[in-house]
Amino acid sequence: MKRTGPTNIVLRKTIRELRKAANKNKAPIWDAVADLLEKPRRKRIAVNVSRINRYTRNGEVVVVPGKVLGAGSLDHPVTVAAISFSKKALEKILAVGGKAMHILDLVKENPRGSNVKIIG
Repeated sequence: MKRTGPTNIVLRKTIRELRKAANKNKAPIWDAVADLLEKPRRKRIAVNVSRINRYTRNGEVVVVPGKVLGAGSLDHPVTVAAISFSKKALEKILAVGGKAMHILDLVKENPRGSNVKIIG
């Protein structure tokens, strides 16, 4: 039987680490993020900066189980964790004083996943 799921090694490692963190810390949010990352590439989430701006407030922490794109504008600092960022999105997040990081960095920083929103 042919293997299904992501073939990207970094993505597979990220999913494994998220599952471990969810079980170890009793944090179901990381299990939900891992489920979203296991979807096929054509169904994976891509979020524009404008959506992050619309659904967050100043200083919130957001997880995007996919890629962050640069369409729109951001007018308050937020912490965004994702698998990847477009160049424009990264510039816009950092320009307002926000923080951009990989999902595993957020798991190390906040293992329980408290006060974290999933945007998709």
